[in-house]
Amino acid sequence: MVSKSYSNLLELASGEAPSFGRIGRRIPRIMTVASLISDVDDDPSESACSEDMSSSSVQRDRIIIVANQLPIRAQRKSDTSKGWIFNWDENSLLLQLKDGLGDDEIEVIYVGCLKEEIHPNEQDEVSQILLETFKCVPTFLPPDLFSRYYHGFCKQQLWPLFHYMLPLSPDLGGRFNRSLWQAYVSVNKIFADRIMEVINPEDDFVWIHDYHLMVLPTFLRKRFNRVKLGFFLHSPFPSSEIYKTLPVREEILRAILNSDLIGFHTFDYARHFLSCCSRMLGLTYESKRGYIGLEYYGRTVSIKILPVGIHMGQLQSVLSLPETEAKVAELMKQFCDRGRIMLLGVDDMDIFKGISLKLLAMEQLLVQHPEWQGKVVLVQIANPARGRGKDVKEVQAETSSTVKRINETFGKPGYKPVVLIDEPLKFYERIAYYVVAECCLVTAVRDGMNLIPYEYIISRQRNAKLDKVLELEPSNPKKSMLVVSEFIGCSPSLSGAIRVNPWNIDAVADAMDCALEMAEPEKQLRHEKHYRYVSTHDVGYWARSFLQDLERTCRGHLRQRCWGIGFGLSFRVVALDSNFRKLSMEHIVSAYKRTTTRAILLDYDGTLMPQASIDKSPTSKSIGILNNLCRDKNNMVFIVSAKSRKVLAEWLSPCEKLGIAAEHGYFLRLKRDAEWETCAPVADSSWKQIAEPVMKLYTETTDGSTIEDKETALVWSYEDADPDFGSCQAKELLDHLESVLANEPVNVKSGQNVVEVKPQGVNKGLVAKRLLSTMQERGMSPDFVLCIGDDRSDEDMFEVITSSIAGPSIAPRAEVFACTVGRKPSKAKYYLDDTGEIVRLLQGLASVSEQTVPL
Repeated sequence: MVSKSYSNLLELASGEAPSFGRIGRRIPRIMTVASLISDVDDDPSESACSEDMSSSSVQRDRIIIVANQLPIRAQRKSDTSKGWIFNWDENSLLLQLKDGLGDDEIEVIYVGCLKEEIHPNEQDEVSQILLETFKCVPTFLPPDLFSRYYHGFCKQQLWPLFHYMLPLSPDLGGRFNRSLWQAYVSVNKIFADRIMEVINPEDDFVWIHDYHLMVLPTFLRKRFNRVKLGFFLHSPFPSSEIYKTLPVREEILRAILNSDLIGFHTFDYARHFLSCCSRMLGLTYESKRGYIGLEYYGRTVSIKILPVGIHMGQLQSVLSLPETEAKVAELMKQFCDRGRIMLLGVDDMDIFKGISLKLLAMEQLLVQHPEWQGKVVLVQIANPARGRGKDVKEVQAETSSTVKRINETFGKPGYKPVVLIDEPLKFYERIAYYVVAECCLVTAVRDGMNLIPYEYIISRQRNAKLDKVLELEPSNPKKSMLVVSEFIGCSPSLSGAIRVNPWNIDAVADAMDCALEMAEPEKQLRHEKHYRYVSTHDVGYWARSFLQDLERTCRGHLRQRCWGIGFGLSFRVVALDSNFRKLSMEHIVSAYKRTTTRAILLDYDGTLMPQASIDKSPTSKSIGILNNLCRDKNNMVFIVSAKSRKVLAEWLSPCEKLGIAAEHGYFLRLKRDAEWETCAPVADSSWKQIAEPVMKLYTETTDGSTIEDKETALVWSYEDADPDFGSCQAKELLDHLESVLANEPVNVKSGQNVVEVKPQGVNKGLVAKRLLSTMQERGMSPDFVLCIGDDRSDEDMFEVITSSIAGPSIAPRAEVFACTVGRKPSKAKYYLDDTGEIVRLLQGLASVSEQTVPL
């Protein structure tokens, strides 16, 4: 059975499904890809439907995990024969993630690069070995392309920017380089090609990791509109003020939004991303039952906030190794037996890890608290830098010179206050340092999810053998102390840590002193609290939670019609209800000609007039169209608007036979010379004396907001305010007004850039009911109903006319068209793209009437 998921609008229009080969359950042999795509490929032939991959045997769920690097270590064979030895990289988060999911429940396939360069002649053989032995699909990149993609765009442009470093001068961070961006896009495209070779698009889940592959979701969504796609960002996401300096900001945002679920470590990172979507793309988000969702062209993109955890099993097994015990014993002799107290720092040699600031704080501690001289030692483990460049060399030079100065100033025979370890350590050696350290210092100036505090906490829990080495009783309470930067991802989840601003050297020095001086029972309580959290929120918990949310988010895929629009990185998928379709001009004109009694209800703002227009008054063209429709004796035409009757009466005065419903239908008149009627009992407006002062308060504090005082309603508009602040203030105002007006006969509602207070029971649905019942009383039940609107208030009209189809107020077999503006979830069954299309549609209907109405 051919899937109804289309990427090509021409195919959709023609009803033809593109041809493609069947993809079996068996993973095919991997072919090598080593080409450079100069820019985004817009070849429409790439857009493909997928077949129904039903299988007779029961299959496990399968997930394709995609990251820049495979969790594989590669080593050349030592003998003269060619070949490689491959092993799992036990320290890779991706491998730990697989362990957390469990082999019996889900099958995992990895797609990514190897650290080592493989000669093209060996790539086919290596691909086959990795696929068959490890279920890994290597992505081979030419060295020059890899360098421009990874060391160029990723490390010199994205990495600094995402860590709040602006390239204010050529020497400070990497200036945007279009060729590096093209290399980045090309590599993401190559990754997509590799995934295509193994994916069963209707069944498999795809989980993309980190900022190296942020445009990959677009390439996958372009080929399979219903692909089940998750993306997790492991780095910080900067505030909108920083992010919007990126020249390709919209391309990256739109690409990430082609995912179904987007994950972040902290609420701050998610908030910054949502703010960027609001400010740059005009998207709004809402939280429903604890889940945050963005509506994006009919698709709901979910936001997940959950910090990653550590692999408890692996860490506990390393703690039990004889090598770990031996290293702990060695460190005990080196430090504790000499009366030294160890403070520990473990960081990459990176400009954002704040190593030099930490060293300056250590120096300040020894100056301000001379009693610690000769007793406290800071062991700083500096892992090799992942990037390369001038900034790394500068950090290395500054670190070495600072360590040298501190040791020369405060050192003495047999005592160095700072021990710098800048050669790579084995994992068990690092764990041994954690076991012995009295306090761990993680003071990065900006970092993603730093797992070092978690590893330290679990290591300090120790085990029976380590207790013996440390000469402690097993019943001895465990304790640990953490000093962590406010600017790292794990900080919010470690409430017992001493949080510091790493830039404030005095404060960090005071935090070190506090950690050393703290009473033992307090240290134990803090450790217990941290251990409970870290041991229950491990990497398995994180992975399972993410996949559960991904599965939940993708459940509705098969219930929607999907197709792709846009080219290149502007590509996105429109997802609509299976019965929701574009209103065809030919269809409605044909129905218009066949029918004799017609009801036409039209919203004004956003329907006849673009929402963004400054001058909202109708054009002469619009007046002409409305008059032509009204002259047809078969038509009853109504404008149904939230605007006041005074404004509408003035603007639409040339239209003699036009019906007007003002203020959401509270006031109504059937034609220009008729008296105004009310759809509801005349309301007492004394509530305005309560609501208006509240609105004025928010207007004074929200630049760009205004108040409109109508006869029956009050409207607070923030259309010209900052979108984020305006939205935030609107939510506060809504709560405030609901509170103070709780006993008044009014409703408080939010709309598009407005908060409105209006009498209870008044809505546009009443106008639709009134019009249909009036026509029925006159013996002219309509056999044609057209209702067009663009926002939430118009949904009441759609609901009334749709539910009236089977009732007496509409003629049997009547032609009913409820139409919304734009492709979005709606009670309407039809849509038109914009006000331009609506005006053209009404002009077409008016032309039909003009030809039949005698002059």
